[in-house]
Amino acid sequence: MKVGMPLEYSGGFLQTVDDLVDYEQAGLQIVFVPEVYSFDAVSQLGYIAAKTETLEIASGIMQLYSRTPTLTAMTAAGLDYVSGGRFTLGIGASGPQVVEGFHGVPYQQPLVRIREVIEICHQVWRRDKVEYEGKHFTIPLTKEKGGTGLGKPLRLINHPVRDRIPIMVAALGEKSVAQVAAIAEAWEPIFYFPERAHLVWGDSLEKGLAKRDPELGQLDIVIGGGLAIGDDVEELLAPARDQLALYIGGMGARGKNFYNDLAISYGYEQEAKIIQDLYLDGKKAEAAAAVPDELVRSTNLIGPLEFVKERLAALAENGATTLNLKPLSNDPARRVADISTIRDLVG
Repeated sequence: MKVGMPLEYSGGFLQTVDDLVDYEQAGLQIVFVPEVYSFDAVSQLGYIAAKTETLEIASGIMQLYSRTPTLTAMTAAGLDYVSGGRFTLGIGASGPQVVEGFHGVPYQQPLVRIREVIEICHQVWRRDKVEYEGKHFTIPLTKEKGGTGLGKPLRLINHPVRDRIPIMVAALGEKSVAQVAAIAEAWEPIFYFPERAHLVWGDSLEKGLAKRDPELGQLDIVIGGGLAIGDDVEELLAPARDQLALYIGGMGARGKNFYNDLAISYGYEQEAKIIQDLYLDGKKAEAAAAVPDELVRSTNLIGPLEFVKERLAALAENGATTLNLKPLSNDPARRVADISTIRDLVG
């Protein structure tokens, strides 16, 4: 397994990047920069590229609705260039709360949009003249679609470092996961419960992998979670519990919350309803307390060394190939040490 970690998107970014030198020496292999309604991921990824030597960098994730497909491709090619071929384009559809609430763009047909963006990116990176006719994108834009009729097919001026930059897609739904398995290099689920993941995504992965282009190679499955190793880390389960409550309870509305649906698929239907009701009623502490302990412990690497070893084995057995772990210790040196320990454990 490859060992990675996410960077915080709020506060402390410059200090965290300075610390990446220590993480890199401890064996960290890839760092993921998220993008919500925060600073953009792109400027921060470029900064990291300049500050590191061998560390791979990835957007994790960059949402699609605020950028044209060609801009996404240009950005990825630029980041791959300044990093010397170390970039992975992590993309996802986000959700209507952010896309419509912050960007003012209609949240429509995310599945189709992701496929079209990927197909256009590949044209740009190959330096083909970009010509595309899809449900969402027409390039060049024709008069019939609202253009002037003056547009002409263009190709990227620069020569990218790679003509196929790895693409990672964050996806949860049945059809979206199947699509990712068929057309992308990597898949990023959330709150991955290894022993129950097949109940949620097994059929989708099987359908997608059956259509997968062999040139893509093995699907890289990128698994996130909190990290804290030791006999004295029980209190660090609290932030992991709070995050689960936020997503299951507050990320969306009743009847339109992908993460609540995921908890239900894991077998926590009653608990998911209680968490959501409490959270949306403003009772966040009570919502966190209602998150099942089993779910918290099974989706994070927080506990004694032997427990962490067992969870790593379960992840490996159930398909995980890249770890995206957030060190939770309050001690900076211990956070680095935990990454080093994980790297040693996975070899």
